Amino acid sequence: AQHSQTLHGLFAHVPGLKVVAPSNPYDAKGLMITAIRDDNPVVFLFHKAMLGLPVLGYVDVSIDDHVPAESYTVPCGKARIVREGTDLTIVGFSQTVQKAAIAADTLAGKGISAEVIDPRTLVPLDVDAIVASVQKTGRLLVVDEDYLNFGMTGEISALIAERLDEIKLRAPIRRLGVAGVSIPYSPVLEKVVIPQVEHVIGPVADGCERREGFRKRGVVPAPRNPRRVVHDAQRAQRFDQRNLV
Repeated sequence: AQHSQTLHGLFAHVPGLKVVAPSNPYDAKGLMITAIRDDNPVVFLFHKAMLGLPVLGYVDVSIDDHVPAESYTVPCGKARIVREGTDLTIVGFSQTVQKAAIAADTLAGKGISAEVIDPRTLVPLDVDAIVASVQKTGRLLVVDEDYLNFGMTGEISALIAERLDEIKLRAPIRRLGVAGVSIPYSPVLEKVVIPQVEHVIGPVADGCERREGFRKRGVVPAPRNPRRVVHDAQRAQRFDQRNLV
């Protein structure tokens, strides 16, 4: 199921390439025009689920779909603050920005104020915007549909860890991504492997409610054991291989 994989971290690792990953229609057009006018090579990655087709895993969320008819540009390397917050920072890419926004709405009902950052581009990366947000909130969760191993979740976590002399963290950095397995062919199991809204809510609520005196307004299931997720994915992959016609 190679079509289901998200490999933008692979392109971001190549020196000289700019990597664009828009999360909404407005940014998609503006960044595309910017990429076309750029003299440097630009890799433009558009998540297929953002086409709005349910079969492609579309996340039903209200996004700004107003796209002006006239030409305009969105600069590379300039992050967007999707939602302001004070308790933690959630950084997502492409469709995970929408999942993070939905999770932030749910967390707000539990008394947790989450700030959602959309980098827009992986390369160049708006490090200053992410650092400023974490300095304010003291907590960081990076959500990505790419693999955890050697990916953008680790890169952003390292960038924050290298600045602990100017950032005071109130909790360990958390990451959500895909385990080191092939994406299952089964749509049901695919949702187990790829981070979903409930996967964002679980560790955030658990981490915040156990620290700094946050009031517990509801029971949030503990996040699944990563080893169990890998085991389930491997079993699903073997099942798929046996049942392919």
